[in-house]
Amino acid sequence: MNIVITGSSKGFGRAIAEKFSLPSNTIYLCARHEEALKTTVVELQQAFPNTIFKYKCADLSITEEAISFGKWVLSQSNTIDILINNAGQFVPGSIYNEPNGALEAMIRTNLYSAYHLSRTILPNMMEKKSGHIFNICSIAALQAYPNGGSYSISKYALLGFSKNLREELKPYGIKVTTVCPGAAYTDSWAASGVNPERIMQANDIAAMIYAASTLSPQAVVEDIIMRPQLGDL
Repeated sequence: MNIVITGSSKGFGRAIAEKFSLPSNTIYLCARHEEALKTTVVELQQAFPNTIFKYKCADLSITEEAISFGKWVLSQSNTIDILINNAGQFVPGSIYNEPNGALEAMIRTNLYSAYHLSRTILPNMMEKKSGHIFNICSIAALQAYPNGGSYSISKYALLGFSKNLREELKPYGIKVTTVCPGAAYTDSWAASGVNPERIMQANDIAAMIYAASTLSPQAVVEDIIMRPQLGDL
């Protein structure tokens, strides 16, 4: 299979890449920071020598770069089986006091990146009448919470995008799954002081995405909602 994962140098993206690192798979990775992405690819290739890893650095919040990355992926393979839109940005704050430009920045990263990359790759999936798109949203797309501000707004928008896409792509045999994780231990939580055992692991989210990708063509998991066992923080 050919799998495309954005925001893949760390966190959920890297965990998902590890989960899909099977001998028969080719994985296309993308992230904004080239050195971090290169390091991740080297480490993945060492850990999974029978999987093919290809990568391209791009800032998917920039429309032209999102489209360019999609075209590059299509130039590498004539079939894309799975697209995982994981690129994202979190700027904390309330709507009334968050930094100027926070909404625009997070809409570009959390919504437009998925929109433009999906639009670039979709014609290939539609021609093949198969494929699976995962959009990594957040619990913040389901429930407003303190200090969520424009991040929550952008994730609500991504959830709406996913629901529309699901309806539009039914006739083409293309699945769309929305993933809404609560707190999981990634780099963004490392300095928070929260006990890692209180929240989920990035591998938990990766495992559910992988499981949803293995179902028969007749079945689709529309929404994956995951929270720490003890509830949200």
